[in-house]
Amino acid sequence: MSSSIERDSKVSRRKFLAGSAVGVTGLTAAGVLASANAGKAADGEPIPIGAAVPLTGWAAADGIEYKRGLQLAAEEVNALGGILGRPIEFHFEDTKVMGPDNVVPAMQRLIDRHNVHAIINGYNGSTGTAEYDLIADDGVIYIHANTDVQHHNALERDPERYQTIFMSDPAEVWYGEGLLSFLKNLTESGQFKPENRKISLILGSDTYGAVIGSGISDNAAKYGWEINLTETVSYGTSEWGPIVSKLRSDPPGVVAFTHWVPQDLAQFMLQFAPNPTNSLVYMQYGPSIAAFREIAETASEGVIYSSVAQSLQDEMGLAFMERYRGKYGSEGTSPLNGAIPYDSVFMYASSAAIAGGTGEPGEIEQNRKIADVLRRSIYRGVMGTTRFFQNWQAGVPYPDATDDPSLGMPHQYSQIQDWKRDAVIIAPSPYETAPFEMPPWMTG
Repeated sequence: MSSSIERDSKVSRRKFLAGSAVGVTGLTAAGVLASANAGKAADGEPIPIGAAVPLTGWAAADGIEYKRGLQLAAEEVNALGGILGRPIEFHFEDTKVMGPDNVVPAMQRLIDRHNVHAIINGYNGSTGTAEYDLIADDGVIYIHANTDVQHHNALERDPERYQTIFMSDPAEVWYGEGLLSFLKNLTESGQFKPENRKISLILGSDTYGAVIGSGISDNAAKYGWEINLTETVSYGTSEWGPIVSKLRSDPPGVVAFTHWVPQDLAQFMLQFAPNPTNSLVYMQYGPSIAAFREIAETASEGVIYSSVAQSLQDEMGLAFMERYRGKYGSEGTSPLNGAIPYDSVFMYASSAAIAGGTGEPGEIEQNRKIADVLRRSIYRGVMGTTRFFQNWQAGVPYPDATDDPSLGMPHQYSQIQDWKRDAVIIAPSPYETAPFEMPPWMTG
């Protein structure tokens, strides 16, 4: 794991709280819009904004939350006066099972049919950067959360061409060694005493899963761990018997998943729980979706997962979740994930207002002005701080790339302690909301 920025010095909780209002925070983003509109509600010609998200297919649970987050953000932006008096209006295209064959045409439709000035997404998997040239040709702003180091590579290869494209979260390269650092803190603090120093890796079949897995395996020895099993699984895996048997034949201290599909992971827990190994179970992203808890129920309790892309459980995050559930209901909704594009809408709207307005397809100069503002901004939203690496135009993670929580998006470690409730945040400081608990299936 590497970074082109220097790590920042440690800061105390007191210093963090004192300085957290500095920069373009969620509050001042709203203030920018309200000030620019003189407190008047939006009543001008709507500005079309696009979203290409998976509304059907195996990732629909995520896509539906992204659509909800975008719609809530649009309502709130418009209540503040929109962008210089003009309301924003979302247009959606379904990317289904994702991949270039679905994502690129969906974005082409947004540009050709709806003349969108920006495209704001959650993630689209297995796409790489296939859509980047389409975006660059029309010059619209594109903000996504694909969590893909290929974004870094594209910006390094041609920063001039892709300067209106931003990844709102950090790349997956930070997750692998980030897990090892988390385990180090957990063991050194005495909260977790592993039965042994073995990690069993269950990898996703996509590049995302492979990159995170490499980060774990390449750095394991440095942190005093060894990899005793590596298995790769595909989307839609429901039969976990063979892998559970391998885990039981050589029980590890930690089972680490980079496969991230919530319904697949829930099935693992249902098949693992009746006769578990004495292993901590870490999963990537999937358990943040409510469907994971709803399927696995009590078998989900004790699971640890990490993600940068979910709302915090602080004052701002809790208020957002209350508004979200007030609009969409409490059953089966995941405001933790709806937060991903929600924050991006406010970042875009406030930056466009500062830059003097939006640009439609082909108005590349105006959109590059917006990109200049985005690049320089430090935005405090419901997911924490979004600040972009200047050369990559991708989110900076805390504490993986900076020791200052006011300058990076928190790499959150959460634990499900009651399947009927949202997971609690157990790291990093100062965002934790509860201490780590030993999973109910573990002894010692």
